[in-house]
Amino acid sequence: MDYKTIMDSILKKYKEILNENLVGIYLHGSIALNCFNWEKSDIDFIVVINERLSQETKLQLLKVLEDLRLEAPKKGLEMSVVLKEYCTNFKYPTPYELHYSKQWLEKYLENPLLLCGEEIKTDKDLAAHFTIIKHVGIVLYGQSIEEVFRKIPKESYIDSIKGDIENAKIEIMDNPMYIVLNLCRVLAYIKEDLILSKEQGALWGLENLPKEYSNLLKEALNSYRTDIIMNINKNEAGSFCEYMLDKIFN
Repeated sequence: MDYKTIMDSILKKYKEILNENLVGIYLHGSIALNCFNWEKSDIDFIVVINERLSQETKLQLLKVLEDLRLEAPKKGLEMSVVLKEYCTNFKYPTPYELHYSKQWLEKYLENPLLLCGEEIKTDKDLAAHFTIIKHVGIVLYGQSIEEVFRKIPKESYIDSIKGDIENAKIEIMDNPMYIVLNLCRVLAYIKEDLILSKEQGALWGLENLPKEYSNLLKEALNSYRTDIIMNINKNEAGSFCEYMLDKIFN
């Protein structure tokens, strides 16, 4: 099964569940950036609605995704449901109605109601997702991106992407390829306002970072493009993270 078949299935069921409350469904992430890899990417999408959801409706939406989890990519599906008012009148951190991802799957399977509380929750990551949608997003269904999403303030986007790499020193040993490429993407935006895919981030790094990190970047890029697992030694990881985090945060 490919991602288009999965998203067509989700769209069909979400239209039935949400009816007139559905404003649109918008793809972001690797699919929108044209670098989707079934083995290494998740399917990222935002569902925009007009009015708040009942607990029953939230459970129905989650059940659709849970039913597809065995057919989804290894990294799974990542979805946020957001009111249109927060897309057109942006708030940061951004309130959301519902969130689902592979990281939340265990909690969902234990007790689906844990994801369906009535309290208003917020997510800084949505600033980054909305920015990608404004830049290269794909309308799967519904109103145009121009109608729904206003431009995200640059300071909100920067704060959002910084949050994604603030624990890089800790996380790089467990997930070196992801952290190396993400650090490149973040620095490329801060230095040059470039919104890049992971692969583009590595290529930018090879052109712009000190040559002592070239082999590391090539290994990360090769791992991303192939099935090769990237290995990294502690000293190399520490040196790269210190250099990149200093450039990003200072």
